[in-house]
Amino acid sequence: MISTVIRTLIMYFIIITAIRLMGKRQIGDLQPSELVITILLSEIAAIPIDDTETPIIYGILAVVTLVILEILTSFIAMKSLNFRRLVYGRSAVIIENGIIDQKILNKLRITVPDLMEVLRNQEVFDINEIAFAILETNGQMSVLLKPQFQTASVLDINGQSQPTTMPCLIVSDGKLLTKAMEKYNISKKKIENKVKQENLRLKDIFLMTIDQNGEFTIVKKNKDNR
Repeated sequence: MISTVIRTLIMYFIIITAIRLMGKRQIGDLQPSELVITILLSEIAAIPIDDTETPIIYGILAVVTLVILEILTSFIAMKSLNFRRLVYGRSAVIIENGIIDQKILNKLRITVPDLMEVLRNQEVFDINEIAFAILETNGQMSVLLKPQFQTASVLDINGQSQPTTMPCLIVSDGKLLTKAMEKYNISKKKIENKVKQENLRLKDIFLMTIDQNGEFTIVKKNKDNR
């Protein structure tokens, strides 16, 4: 009995340390690979606790291996867009400019009741109020309401509200996102000219978006990340 208690305490602190090393996320924010790792950690922790004949070092080695694998996967995903898409997939625009993309719904195997349930969880009960709805790679739904259904801001009160637009991410960590450029008909030359105007190089840009009005937003990389 004492052996089981000691093993439980050891595995408890090992798992806590492992989760801290992998980073802080809520369960609902986990990517598929992170969810798999979390499930495996719980299963591995139970083995040396239930079976006192199994050396506890086996469980510790398995946990360390999974943590290293997850950290390595996350690091590669940060540096390679193709690897990130392979492991985590892509976000899917389900509603765009108020129109439901039925092909995307069928591809993702999402039924209309499923969609309505997710929207209700976002406190949206009328689909006519939605401008954009995006299914993120972690399974969460992001919703942008039409201007008339959004909470009024200072600009709205002053009569300066703008039409609802969804900025397009075109540069991520110094890399051009060609798919997004094609979708919004943005030329590489236009981006290069903007980068030159800001006296920057493409590899110096951490984040760059453009909205439907042609307005750019640029976030430069920290010096440590260049």
